[in-house]
Amino acid sequence: MLQFDEYKVKLNNLRPELDDLDQALGLDAAKQEAEMLESESASDGFWDNLEKAQKIQQRVKNLRDKIDGQEKRKTQWEDLMTLCELGNEMEDESLVPEVEEGFAKLESGIEEAKLSTLFTGEYDSSNAILTFHAGAGGTEAQDWAQMLFRMYTRWAERHGFTCKTLDYLDGDEAGLKSATILIEGENAYGHLRSEHGVHRLVRVSPFDANARRQTSFAAVEVMPDLPEDADVEIRPEDYEMQVFRSSGAGGQHINKTSSAVRLIHHATGIVVSCQTERSQFQNKDTCLRMLRAKLVELKMQQHAEKISDIKGVQLKIEWGSQIRSYVFMPYQLVKDNRTGYETSNVNAVMDGDLDGFINAYLKAEATGNWAEK
Repeated sequence: MLQFDEYKVKLNNLRPELDDLDQALGLDAAKQEAEMLESESASDGFWDNLEKAQKIQQRVKNLRDKIDGQEKRKTQWEDLMTLCELGNEMEDESLVPEVEEGFAKLESGIEEAKLSTLFTGEYDSSNAILTFHAGAGGTEAQDWAQMLFRMYTRWAERHGFTCKTLDYLDGDEAGLKSATILIEGENAYGHLRSEHGVHRLVRVSPFDANARRQTSFAAVEVMPDLPEDADVEIRPEDYEMQVFRSSGAGGQHINKTSSAVRLIHHATGIVVSCQTERSQFQNKDTCLRMLRAKLVELKMQQHAEKISDIKGVQLKIEWGSQIRSYVFMPYQLVKDNRTGYETSNVNAVMDGDLDGFINAYLKAEATGNWAEK
């Protein structure tokens, strides 16, 4: 039957892309590394260092997911080709919808896997630290910052990543003034580094009794979460440490002791804080992770040779500096200013459906095909 023959041609055209993925994904190296780490995890004393063991287990899972994903795509190809041949043999048109759906899923899976090969940056495989800052505009901007906070936590959930709140400062009446989260998962930073910048919202404000349209801004900082042995030296004399009581919900212990920690980096003026852990020592460790990430992010942005050469970059959270606009009224549209990618499904975007924007950015970065300003 003609429809099955057409899909056989499509499948044969797709096969070279599927085969090329083996090399692009580095499957041979991934299999060798997985076997080596699995052998290490079976050795005596493996769990003596719990933190190291957990990192190795996570790495094995990521490698196996990559290997199994490619094997699954190859199996899908074989199954679809068999289904086409069966449909032709039996002249059974009822199999056409199944072939159509299966081909669409396979094509989408191959495209997603191809995009994952673009994560070639030094820190792309790292976890990501996101910090949210409300712009000028009081309650309206603080509410917008909280909406972005929810949007990225929902994105993390969609991808099976874990999300941990490191710091959270409530807004005066609603929303938040600033917050920091850690998103843990394979290539979390590679995905989310495209989200670094100012985000603009246009809507009828729920806080305006006259129901006027308002424009609000909030900034999202995205940094890689780096191991302690990363090539960034932070000495005790490089920063000032302040302790204070937590201002948010967290239980009797957190609120009644000065366990929250703030670090101020002398050379750059960077300030980081954490108040979500129970002890001052844990909060300090988290602050050092955040500071290390911010310094590396600055180093990447300014191509500095030494940390001592770095001067802080200040994002202007205002009109004209946004990377993306979210319009709720008078029409619905979310548009990225860098790639030109847009969608009218605002609700889906605010519920974490950001893959279209992220993928468009990765493609533009790989090809240099940016939207005209």
